[in-house]
Amino acid sequence: MAIIVDLSEQVAIVTGGTKGIGAAIADALADAGATVVVCGRNAPSGSRHDARACDVREPEQVDALVAAVAGEHGHLDIVVNNAGGSPRAAADAASPRFTDAIVRLNLLAPLQVAQAANRVMQTQDRGGSIVNVASVSGLRPSPGTAAYGAAKAGLINLTQTLAVEWAPKVRVNAVSPGLVATDDSLDHYGGAAGLARVAATVPSGRFGTPDDVAGAVVFLTSPSAGYVTGANLVLHGGGEWPAFLRAGEG
Repeated sequence: MAIIVDLSEQVAIVTGGTKGIGAAIADALADAGATVVVCGRNAPSGSRHDARACDVREPEQVDALVAAVAGEHGHLDIVVNNAGGSPRAAADAASPRFTDAIVRLNLLAPLQVAQAANRVMQTQDRGGSIVNVASVSGLRPSPGTAAYGAAKAGLINLTQTLAVEWAPKVRVNAVSPGLVATDDSLDHYGGAAGLARVAATVPSGRFGTPDDVAGAVVFLTSPSAGYVTGANLVLHGGGEWPAFLRAGEG
């Protein structure tokens, strides 16, 4: 059977869709035929898509965005919860305010966006598809970003739960990227040389790219994934070499 990736006449919202992985997802959905709306906390500029301001941590703004997009187009078919992230902070030094902000952005905000989207999608004959961008940090220890890892673990569980509660109208899936090369990762690992050293630890021999993640999202929202819901597609190039094996070799 041929893989069908035709999203024409579909309307999509991508949160945090103005740069990095989010921008690649938005572009890939549009290339597959979808009409794409992207949002950021401040009014985005420079996007090829319909770009709007929305702080996804604020339920009223989320409700207004979803209602506006669905009202203008007559339907809402795809939502990608991409907005998220965290600066590094040792767990013993992270303040309650910091921890609350990270959990709100990476777990509670996706829930609020999904709830608003589901209210629309449940009324549509063709339902809809929601994809949550999680992380391998939710599947393994996340030293230096403990609250982020815990929130992403919660997002993976949330994906599975919503898939059960909202079936059969709405499919809910997640992707969990590992190391992905973006401008932020270039800075984080000390430039190209640092990036190359880290890439050598990945079985596939390279970092992932935003397009790798975007391709997975497009598949999950396509008719070819019509029986896929509650899944977490891990995109990590084979994972990480166990530390004890490296130690044994040394």
